Amino acid sequence: MFWTRLASGIVLMLVALTTMSLGGWPLALISWAVSLIAYKELTNALKCSGGLEVLGYAGITGYYLLLYFSGSHTWLFMCIVGVLLAFLFAYVITFPKYHANQVLAAMFAFFYGPVLLSFVYQTRMAVQGIYMVWMILISSWGCDTCAYVVGKLIGRKKIFPVLSPKKSLEGCIGGVLGTALLGWLYGFFFVEKALGDRKIAWVISVICSVGAVMSMVGDLAASGIKRNADIKDYGKLIPGHGGIMDRFDSMIVTAPMTYFLTILLLV
Repeated sequence: MFWTRLASGIVLMLVALTTMSLGGWPLALISWAVSLIAYKELTNALKCSGGLEVLGYAGITGYYLLLYFSGSHTWLFMCIVGVLLAFLFAYVITFPKYHANQVLAAMFAFFYGPVLLSFVYQTRMAVQGIYMVWMILISSWGCDTCAYVVGKLIGRKKIFPVLSPKKSLEGCIGGVLGTALLGWLYGFFFVEKALGDRKIAWVISVICSVGAVMSMVGDLAASGIKRNADIKDYGKLIPGHGGIMDRFDSMIVTAPMTYFLTILLLV
């Protein structure tokens, strides 16, 4: 299991590094594909699959087409609202085929997975995005690694014993502090050297530390959904890791936080 998990983790890292470096259509395409799978996993977990899924797939495809060819936030917002209204329309004309809870779950799955994940692409394509997009990985995967190491070494106090028995307060603090340090090192040795006279390592450190907090929220939220649905993993696509939602649960909420903080503090 360890070697399988390690091998698939390396493959995921290579794909992420390659597509984030390239940006443009390769990143948009892989983000669209990942979003479709994430949506499928969420609708299965939330028990709202069936005809509603078709609307979700169409909405995701339309959203990413607008994201790539337009990038206008007005059009993207109109698309999101349009998809939500389409779900309501389907609910009304097919009543009582779907329960209201199923429709709300389908709406949530569309926004939670695909829309939030699209901020990886939006961060990469923003001004100085070639440097800023890596903060998403630092905040999510960096925090996960730091929290795991610190938790294993000195973790004692269980902070969420019911939701995530293995998570400790010490591990959470170590994850945030470790990510802040990684962000500062990245900003000082890479971003500041590339941008010349801009001294922004401390700003990147702050953004990464906030992203680290959100990455843990994302991880715990995804775990909560699995517990409510009484499932171990969202899927079996990634050997040793589970499904897309099992591996990208923290990145999904870290990406929009990184994007907005980058726009506010750095651009």
